[in-house]
Amino acid sequence: MAQNEVKQPMPILSFMRSRAALALLAGFTVAGCAINPATGKNQLMLVSESQEVAMGRQADTAVIATIGLYPDATWQRYIQQFGARLAAVSERRDLPWTFRVVDDPAVNAFAVPGGFIYVTRGLLSHLTSEAELASVVGHEIGHVTARHTAAEMSKQQLMGLGLAVGSMASSHVARYAGLADQALGILYLKFSRDDESQADELGLRYMRRANYDPREMSAVFRVLEQLTAAQGGSSLPTWLATHPSPANRITAISAQVAALPHGFSGTVVNRDPYLRRLDGQVFGENPRDGFFNGGRYFHPAMRFQLTLPEGWATHNGKQAVVAVSPAKDAVVELSLAQGKSADVAARAFLAQQGITAGTMSRARVSGLPTVSAPFEAATANGTLRGTVLFVEYRGAVFGLIGYAPEANWPTYQATAERALLSFQPLTDPGILNVQPQRLDIVTLTGRTTIEALARQRPSPASAATLALINQVGLQTPLAAGRLIKWVVGQPVPYTN
Repeated sequence: MAQNEVKQPMPILSFMRSRAALALLAGFTVAGCAINPATGKNQLMLVSESQEVAMGRQADTAVIATIGLYPDATWQRYIQQFGARLAAVSERRDLPWTFRVVDDPAVNAFAVPGGFIYVTRGLLSHLTSEAELASVVGHEIGHVTARHTAAEMSKQQLMGLGLAVGSMASSHVARYAGLADQALGILYLKFSRDDESQADELGLRYMRRANYDPREMSAVFRVLEQLTAAQGGSSLPTWLATHPSPANRITAISAQVAALPHGFSGTVVNRDPYLRRLDGQVFGENPRDGFFNGGRYFHPAMRFQLTLPEGWATHNGKQAVVAVSPAKDAVVELSLAQGKSADVAARAFLAQQGITAGTMSRARVSGLPTVSAPFEAATANGTLRGTVLFVEYRGAVFGLIGYAPEANWPTYQATAERALLSFQPLTDPGILNVQPQRLDIVTLTGRTTIEALARQRPSPASAATLALINQVGLQTPLAAGRLIKWVVGQPVPYTN
């Protein structure tokens, strides 16, 4: 959970409120084909540009709330200006282009309709130049100018499938809870290999128009292919899940670059200026936003801890902390609740349509005032049963809930309620003061390698990780005066 949620509390149980989810697919125009301005090809399109922009705005709101923006105004201003320069040389320059850095350690970038582009801070930390960033952002702009998402949605609408959606936090029980998070579901639409190749070609086009060295695009693909799908704790699908990368992708781009009619004299790479921007950036998971250690969850910024059921899968999101049973049929969830008191929050929750409330109980848990109640919730896919607990702590109200399908609840009730009642203040100074690891931009004073430097200059990151983020081999000779990225800080005290 993000620290700034104390000031802007998010309502509990987003999955139950989502019955009134945004109707992103409503109001489609009459079926037909249009000439795409970027590709020059006929394209099935049931979505008007104004509808595309409206969907993008809705998704943007959901991305900010669910994934969160990297809290660095300098980076946000830079990425907007940088992206706008690339978008200005595209065929759809009049879209309300918006570029953001999202606060996620995964190496990823994604676009939603209408000109909304996102890069993760994890991606930024693995790139080594502005030209590489231009290749990624140009690729995502290409998805928008080619209207790939809108075209895919048009196909699904024409086939009567609707929009396939997924939940960022509680997808395992979506079929019970009736989740329909359509605003974020567009992140999970899969592009075809042809779409990806087309976005690569368009990204290359926009790089050239903006005078960036197109040879840097292949370098990005190489580092992305070195990364595995093991990016634990991410709120996003991994790059390889959303950006299929066939074996010949680098070959194809290299061939296109080689066939370009002009040389590369005067093109821009901007390696050192880009690296200097990374100095001090958070690297990897940020423990200030909460972390797991075994079955326990700690949130240093909000100063609380929680013990979750042993063996359950856990997820630390911006809006909620979630634990899912091994059979994926029960959930324990914690989030900030609306209301000035536990009593007000409980009454508001239990008054929701479709919820049948049991008797409310008032007690103190770890010395904190609480209100709890059993409940049943009717959904389109059956009845949920569970227990909800609201806790007043440090001027905020926390909502904790355990639930499962009605037939399964007796099996999980004791385990779930034990987790709810484990909420307590965090007092351990070592955990309260934990800080994230960061990137330190170092100027080499002599010829060396990453492997040799790692022996001389301690880092919480492995030598292999340091080599990867610098896009070199462990034994690649590095000249004096070269800037490199180095990870500094304390060893990771948690698992996510």
